[in-house]
Amino acid sequence: MSRRATIEKRLPDPDPLFNSQLIQRFINRMMQRGKKSNAQRLFYASLDLIKERAKQQEALEVFNKAIKNVTPLVEVKARRVGGSTYQVPVEVKQSRGVALATQWIITNSRKRPGRTFAERLSAELLDAANGAGASVRKRDETHKMAEANKAFAHYRY
Repeated sequence: MSRRATIEKRLPDPDPLFNSQLIQRFINRMMQRGKKSNAQRLFYASLDLIKERAKQQEALEVFNKAIKNVTPLVEVKARRVGGSTYQVPVEVKQSRGVALATQWIITNSRKRPGRTFAERLSAELLDAANGAGASVRKRDETHKMAEANKAFAHYRY
């Protein structure tokens, strides 16, 4: 880590369709083997499927609500104190929370049963927007773990 200046955070250019940095970060996280065009095609196809399935809601609203529902507020970090390791609950910064949420949504949509990835991603986003699904369960598990280890909060760094 540099002792001189703090490095400014590089933000990706917004995506071409919705002009949103969040969507571009999501697409970059989806990307495998550097194939961004495939990731974009799959993401926009999943938004089209969401538009068909959720008639009364806008696809972008469903996406933003899903990210918001999955974003954790606290997490646990391992901290070694005197030879033993404690799981210390730590508040999550907004950028890290969104990164965890996108990671969990993509991972759980890859594990889902279904034909195409666009179908699986759209189903996971719809479930997350409705407060169900594996991604929301992961967030709840993280919160429960932090609640259970609240006694070690004084080891926070």
